[in-house]
Amino acid sequence: MEEKKKGGRGGCLVCGQELVYCQEAVDMTCVFCGKKEKSHASCREGHYVCDACHAKKGLEAIRALCLETSLKDPVAIVQQIMADPYIYMHGPEHHVMAGAALLTACHNCGAGLDLEEALRQMEERGSQVPGGACGFWGCCGAGVSTGIYMSILTGATPLSGNSWGLSNRMTARALDAIGRIGGPRCCKRDTFTALKEAALLTEEELGIQMELPEEIICTFSGENQQCLRKKCPYYKGKV
Repeated sequence: MEEKKKGGRGGCLVCGQELVYCQEAVDMTCVFCGKKEKSHASCREGHYVCDACHAKKGLEAIRALCLETSLKDPVAIVQQIMADPYIYMHGPEHHVMAGAALLTACHNCGAGLDLEEALRQMEERGSQVPGGACGFWGCCGAGVSTGIYMSILTGATPLSGNSWGLSNRMTARALDAIGRIGGPRCCKRDTFTALKEAALLTEEELGIQMELPEEIICTFSGENQQCLRKKCPYYKGKV
């Protein structure tokens, strides 16, 4: 079965129908790979796409763009990534995208990273954060992605000292900013917010100054049925 590029208005990748979330996870089968697992979400027609299949082509796009860009602005980097047809309105690829953009911007600012290895680690770790974590776990994957970014950048492990603390503070700061805007979730809004907080904390604590735009304008409101519109700091009435 062929997936549709840009699931309709952020919906099902198969038919474009709106996704439905339930409190209790139930047994589902991925329409693409056939994997059986428990999940909280499918579309109204019953189609289920696992996180790995949902994100596969998007992760390839993230890696390719990050390795070729010279941009020092993580927001500009994700905006270019988001333009790819296999980056959907919502999805677990954002849990890798945020941290990958930050690592790339830091590298381009002279942080001395082995970018290819850093991106590999970011993809491995970020892919473990499931879709829907924002609502079911209380920790948006884009916010968690900034903590993973900080861990990779500083070489943190569970036995580290300062880098351990900084990584956890990074996640907390991003999640606090995301939570203050309120729901429902928007992977674009949450990613923009997480990136801003991460760039600021990185400069404050590590002295690495990434570039940030004077204003972030979201162009995805027409694809998001739950868009906050004027309550979103990035909404400018554009489609």
